[in-house]
Amino acid sequence: MATKLKFDDGMNYERETFMNLMLTPESRALRHLFISQRAASKIEDVPSDTPQRNIGSIAVIGAGTMGGGISMNFLNAGIPVKILETKQEALDRGLTVIKKNYESQVKRGKLKEDKYQQRMSLLSTTLSYDDIKDADLVIEAVFEEMGVKQQVFEKLDQVMKKGAILASNTSTLDVNQIASFTKRPQDVVGLHFFSPANVMKLLEVVRGEKTAKDVMATVMSVAKKIKKTAVVSGVCDGFIGNRMIEQYGRQGGFLLEEGCTPQQVDKAIEKFGFAMGPFRMGDLAGNDIGWAIRKRRYVEKSNMKYSKTADLLCEMGRFGQKVGKGWYDYQEGKRDAIPNKEVEDMVVNHRKTMGITARKISDEEIVQRLVFSLVNEAAHILEEGIAARASDIDMVYITGYGFPIYRGGPMLYADQFGLFNVIQAMQRFARNPLDDASFWKPAPLLAKLAAEGKTFN
Repeated sequence: MATKLKFDDGMNYERETFMNLMLTPESRALRHLFISQRAASKIEDVPSDTPQRNIGSIAVIGAGTMGGGISMNFLNAGIPVKILETKQEALDRGLTVIKKNYESQVKRGKLKEDKYQQRMSLLSTTLSYDDIKDADLVIEAVFEEMGVKQQVFEKLDQVMKKGAILASNTSTLDVNQIASFTKRPQDVVGLHFFSPANVMKLLEVVRGEKTAKDVMATVMSVAKKIKKTAVVSGVCDGFIGNRMIEQYGRQGGFLLEEGCTPQQVDKAIEKFGFAMGPFRMGDLAGNDIGWAIRKRRYVEKSNMKYSKTADLLCEMGRFGQKVGKGWYDYQEGKRDAIPNKEVEDMVVNHRKTMGITARKISDEEIVQRLVFSLVNEAAHILEEGIAARASDIDMVYITGYGFPIYRGGPMLYADQFGLFNVIQAMQRFARNPLDDASFWKPAPLLAKLAAEGKTFN
């Protein structure tokens, strides 16, 4: 348009258009993202001139999906990696997957053949802990069970050289307890990569009570070298991202019981801008992982309310994409989510068992319940000091969970929606007898900010 006007008129038109765009929520969200990304790399009590440990070689324990993906990050950055496994077959499988990933990149023209060969030349494998003793950083990526972690860290404590950083890729477990399995808790840190680890940008750096400041400075620097967005989290069950996503998933389950189908919930939140909804995400991650967490919750937090639909799904053997069936069906080699009648029947029958009459639920209610569940849990996380700043939480959700960039993350979205309005919506949800009223009690920080007319950011 500006090019069709006289010069001065065109300049005025461009300026007016620019000013209008600058005042949009999308513009604010993108500026917020720019600032937040830089703020996340700063740790208040770890000055920028803190001495760092030299990281010239990496060891990775476990050649599974996570171990292989983690290794690729370092190979891509030109850092030698040695993968340790307990069995040769597991090593062979892991190597095959890494090669396939690189060969796929070569085939698509994303990677040159000589670069591929160079990266593979930096990779070695072993079945013996003695062979990794000189690594500067070792990352454990074994089964998510405390007994297994204990065996690994007790062994690492015995063999690793003095000053080596011992990291766990745990996604929920207590990093302080893991550190206690060693005589050097100051060297232990959580490095929670997100799957697929060679693709996802987010790295949650979990700071234990005794993690040394030079360890924190070093791993934050390493994160930059491997092109990750590092966000620091304190120790709690699930850290920042997974602790919040559990509440989001619980709401998804309640919505099914009340009248939704999985595809209705997913479509509503995807229309809002998420990369994928809770049910497609469950299928991608593996529904059995959530099942294992819920079984632990039933023992540890028996008063926590869940929909039984996800357990019933797992009892049907529908663990997600890896077995070709979860909340949806999947065809081999494709990621298209195909609705399944058996799943819909299971949900309907469960409703009957519960004596629930299905109701029509709007997309607006679906989105608000899912997003505001994230916001309320995040307010607790901020208050407890698990996250240093609200913008860190936004970075976690934008880089690790597919939250729409143009909305700036859950905390900025809540700010722009109005915290008073968020609380009003939460009070409506608390009156729903099929939801969890106790969860919808506003976190004290959220209530305080709303009462004072303030915002998270």
